[in-house]
Amino acid sequence: MKIYNSPVIASTANRLKQNETQMQKTMEKLSSGLAIKRASDNAGGLAVSETMRAQVRGTSQAQRNMQDGLSVLQAADGGLNHVNSLLQRVRELSVSSANDTLTTSDREANQLELEQLMESINDTAEKLQFNTQKILSKDTSLSLQIGAHAGQSLSINLVDTSTTALGLDGVSLESQLQAEQLLVKVDQAIEKVNTHLTKIGSEYEALEHHITNSFLLESNLTKSLSMIQDADIAKETLQFVSLNIRQNSDKLLISSVDTNTKDIIKLFH
Repeated sequence: MKIYNSPVIASTANRLKQNETQMQKTMEKLSSGLAIKRASDNAGGLAVSETMRAQVRGTSQAQRNMQDGLSVLQAADGGLNHVNSLLQRVRELSVSSANDTLTTSDREANQLELEQLMESINDTAEKLQFNTQKILSKDTSLSLQIGAHAGQSLSINLVDTSTTALGLDGVSLESQLQAEQLLVKVDQAIEKVNTHLTKIGSEYEALEHHITNSFLLESNLTKSLSMIQDADIAKETLQFVSLNIRQNSDKLLISSVDTNTKDIIKLFH
């Protein structure tokens, strides 16, 4: 008679094994803080959480892209304001040289300063850079990826501020007529620079608006992701305690059945 093959022991041992597996999973959740670590935990939840995690990371990178865009616009704004101040001085010299009472030496001094101002304008256009890219040397636009998905982009416009682009090549203050002609040209150049400064201000505000929305989106995504993947610590702790109690109870039951079985066997000897 095989009294050792007790169905009670077999059933309890099987339950012990299941409890141990469940306790290991619960411990993993408690130690990692994650409710989903592998597909076997929740295949659908894992797929959703991975998609959301990718979107969070993409949104975070898009924010850095937009911050770079703001830096470009700030640099362009500073460069344009510097060019504007140089043009204002050119205008002062033009008004001065348009006066027919100037001496030859006065005109020569004004012409010399004009040439220096033209050189400074070209230096600003040629040397102002962001991340090795010249930002005032040609009319162009830069595309910024402002979201985690394709098609979420925004363009910022840059303008050429060289003397050629501003229509100031070959200008002179050597005569009253040339001074009057330059006065017209420099007013047009100032208008062009001011127009672009206004555009930069609008683009800067638009980028700030997109950044604010992006931070809100990232915050909401992070909260949603947390709800999906984060473990309920209180719930998992309670489950671990419950499983531990069952485990100890089952071990005690097996030990008790085993002892009783041995006692019964002794009766047959």
